[in-house]
Amino acid sequence: MSNNSEFLWYIPNDVKAGHRGDSAVENHNSLDTLTSHARALEEHGWKGALIGTGWGRPDTFTVAASLAARTTTFEPLIAIRPGYWRPANFASAAATLDHLTGGRVRINIVSGKDNLSAYGDSEGDQAHRYARTKEFMRLVRRLWTEENVTSAGENFWVAESTVVPRIPVRGDRRHPKFYFGGASEAAERVAATEADIQLFWGEPLDGVGERIARLKALSRELDRDLPPLEFGLRITTLVRDTTEQAWADAEAKVAEMARSKGTGWHDHQRALAVGQQRLLDLHERGDVLDDNLYTAPGKFGGGGAGTTWLVGSAEDVARSLRKYEDLGITHFVLSDTPYLSEIKRQGDQLLPLLRG
Repeated sequence: MSNNSEFLWYIPNDVKAGHRGDSAVENHNSLDTLTSHARALEEHGWKGALIGTGWGRPDTFTVAASLAARTTTFEPLIAIRPGYWRPANFASAAATLDHLTGGRVRINIVSGKDNLSAYGDSEGDQAHRYARTKEFMRLVRRLWTEENVTSAGENFWVAESTVVPRIPVRGDRRHPKFYFGGASEAAERVAATEADIQLFWGEPLDGVGERIARLKALSRELDRDLPPLEFGLRITTLVRDTTEQAWADAEAKVAEMARSKGTGWHDHQRALAVGQQRLLDLHERGDVLDDNLYTAPGKFGGGGAGTTWLVGSAEDVARSLRKYEDLGITHFVLSDTPYLSEIKRQGDQLLPLLRG
């Protein structure tokens, strides 16, 4: 694969043990346990990890800062929500953490539904939600790259605002990159103009290819004034020593999901966004799409990256990921459970094939 491709993992950040079939160990979300994951990522070739967000989960930014303080190269991809944060507060917090970590911060902007009233937020319809997200992203980027910023938008305002510490330019990196998701028309218009990296769920190759082409065209149509939009894939990768063992384990996992009615897998089921529904509907096209994209988990409430899995030996999965790269994907966020042992297995078996 290209030397430009990057590989991150996933840290579940959940108060309940057993997330997506993870080992239900004692103190599963303690700082020591989470640090063991972050350090294993460093030791086994990963760039960092996405840390999930949502009301009812530990505060993502606090978890990310704590793990960054206990590691040296681990880069947290911190999921945050406009509304939970105001732009200037967030820009300051992220700039501070970026300064303290030597430029290791990445940001995933989440606009999906959440329990907004629990933390005192409110939103209008979808159009308003994404308009607010667009305004948030544009203002935060200005606060990171300009001084004495004055801006009065429909949702946020600042006057003569200068965020400190200033974020130094590091090569072509002017500030932490914004990852973004969403498959609705409103979401794609925000991605085309404001995001640095558009993340896709594990859709078949034809669907991802169509969306990349559409987003590139939309970027031109909307006169994007940022560097070209990049693309990423967030997907479960079930890797075993042989193809046969991988499929046996995958089918056993799905059988357990069916038996337990998806217990521990429903973190994306509160309100189905367009992208989530697209993913859940894939199993209607067949249990296996492309070479080894397993859609059966979606029958039992997989949700998000747990809905479709790339299944096989390290060679099988690497071959499939290369096909996504051929479409233009350069950022990969992978995972499987048990999270800690799979960090090591896939770091040792899969990543060398992707970098070869």
